[in-house]
Amino acid sequence: MKHSESYVRFLLPVVTLWWREMVRFCRQRSRLVGAFGQPLLFWILLGGGFSASFRPPGLPEGTGYLEYFYPGIIALILLFTAIFATISIVEDRREGFLQAVLVAPVGRTSIVLGQALGGTTLALLQGMLFLLLAPAAGISLTVLSTLGAIGVMILVSFGLTNLGLMIAWRMDSTQGFHAIMNLILIPIWLLSGAFFPASGLPVWLQWVMKINPLTYGVAALRGCLYLGNPAAAGQVPPLLPSLVLTALFGLVAFVAAAGVARRSAA
Repeated sequence: MKHSESYVRFLLPVVTLWWREMVRFCRQRSRLVGAFGQPLLFWILLGGGFSASFRPPGLPEGTGYLEYFYPGIIALILLFTAIFATISIVEDRREGFLQAVLVAPVGRTSIVLGQALGGTTLALLQGMLFLLLAPAAGISLTVLSTLGAIGVMILVSFGLTNLGLMIAWRMDSTQGFHAIMNLILIPIWLLSGAFFPASGLPVWLQWVMKINPLTYGVAALRGCLYLGNPAAAGQVPPLLPSLVLTALFGLVAFVAAAGVARRSAA
């Protein structure tokens, strides 16, 4: 009986905060435009602009930049959604909601998990919406590759959202939050293989990309999108190690975010 009560005390705030993120998103539909519209614009403009000069080594002949850039744009959508979702922590602190939650008899791990699952769900929904454009990129999806891509998006979204939460719990202003997020997350995305492949780069830059956790999320996404034709994914880390490292990144980020939340005074 005590175990069931402890589970309820743990899960109730998780579900409540998750649902709050869903309701907030429905009331702030401009977030969909920001998180989905801007990457779509990047994909069309940059994909079209670089198509004529994109000839990187390690990719099959005939691979255009729109096709190469497509998994990277999905990662960018997940990243933008993580930013928009976690900035709510700063807003909640300013409005007093976070302080009200913290004085309740609720563990901070539950709070972080609810917030993380809310951001992950929103990122996944928007990533799945962009997944419908795969044929426009020249990628033929199967049921298995679609399910694999969705699974990878869950792992990547969870890791990025927790990374954002880890930063947001320390910030007092939205301006400072945006500055730190742009300083950290945009370079992580640029050096993940989303924008350009590692092949042909200077050795030091290749090593930077190897230690970047998002590199393996993007590689896993490419591997899943090309399950039927692995060679079309190019020279990327193998699928299974990429999945393991992506899951490990999400777990470490969650533990770190929960630790920051426990040390925070609100």
